[in-house]
Amino acid sequence: MKVSLKRVYEPPASSDGKRILVERLWPRGMTRQAAHVDLWLKDVAPSPALRKWYGHEVAKWDAFQAKYRAELESNPALEELRRLARQGHVTLVYASKDERHNSALVLKQVLDGTA
Repeated sequence: MKVSLKRVYEPPASSDGKRILVERLWPRGMTRQAAHVDLWLKDVAPSPALRKWYGHEVAKWDAFQAKYRAELESNPALEELRRLARQGHVTLVYASKDERHNSALVLKQVLDGTA
């Protein structure tokens, strides 16, 4: 299973495989055509309550990761994403400017079994 990460604002590449947007909200300023996503799997993103609590405050990063992983344990959308990843290369597409502290990174770690 090969899982990659890419910001939605970066140009797509043929090597991306299936591009899956893993954000609950559509990225600002991005049209659906420009995003070049094959699937928008918003239900695998952190819950609205968790997103609001985190607020992109890096000081909360460790706690956010733990809370998000706990949400994923009971999230049926995660199994759908695993199924897609077993079928071929997928790229988790996200909107965050912070490439080191975002929910797509946690999701990739869970899929890779490194979480």
